[in-house]
Amino acid sequence: MTVSRTSAALSVPSFVVGAARVALGALWLMEGALKYRAGFGWADIGFVIQGAATNSRVPGYFALFADTVMRPLHGFFGFATPLLETALGIALVLGVLTRASAFISVLTLLLYWSADQLIWEYPVMVALSVVVIAWPVAARALSISAIAERRLSRLSSAPAPVRVWF
Repeated sequence: MTVSRTSAALSVPSFVVGAARVALGALWLMEGALKYRAGFGWADIGFVIQGAATNSRVPGYFALFADTVMRPLHGFFGFATPLLETALGIALVLGVLTRASAFISVLTLLLYWSADQLIWEYPVMVALSVVVIAWPVAARALSISAIAERRLSRLSSAPAPVRVWF
C-alpha cells in the first residue's frame, strides 16, 4: 500500500498539532494535580491578592481586579483555580472543545502573568495554546470530538465555523 504525498502531508500536521494539544493538556493536568496535592485554597489566593497590592511589577489593572473581584471571592478562586486547570487538561487531552479550551488557556496564563506568577511552563503552554488555536482542525483530528463527529451526523452537518470550536 502506498501513501500519497497529499495524505502524508496532511497527516504530519495533524499528528504534530494533536501532540501539541495533548502536551498542553498534560501540562494543565500537572498544574491542577500539583495544586490539589498541595492543598491550594483561599489562603493561596490571599497571597496573590497581597502580592498584587505590594508588588511593583504587577500592573494596575490586575491589582484592581485582585482587590475588587478576587478579595471578596477568594474562597471561590481558591476552589475554582485547580478545578479550571484540571478541566482544561482533561478537555485538551481528550480533544473536547479544543479551540475554546486553548483560548481559555491563553487567558488564564495571561492572568497568571499579570499576577507576576511566572514559571517556566507558562511560556511553553502559551506557545502550545497558540498552535492549537491556529490549527483547530488539525488539533482535533485525533480526538473524542472527531470520533463523535464521524459517528453522529448532527455534528457533521454543523457549519465548519461552529465545528472548529468542538
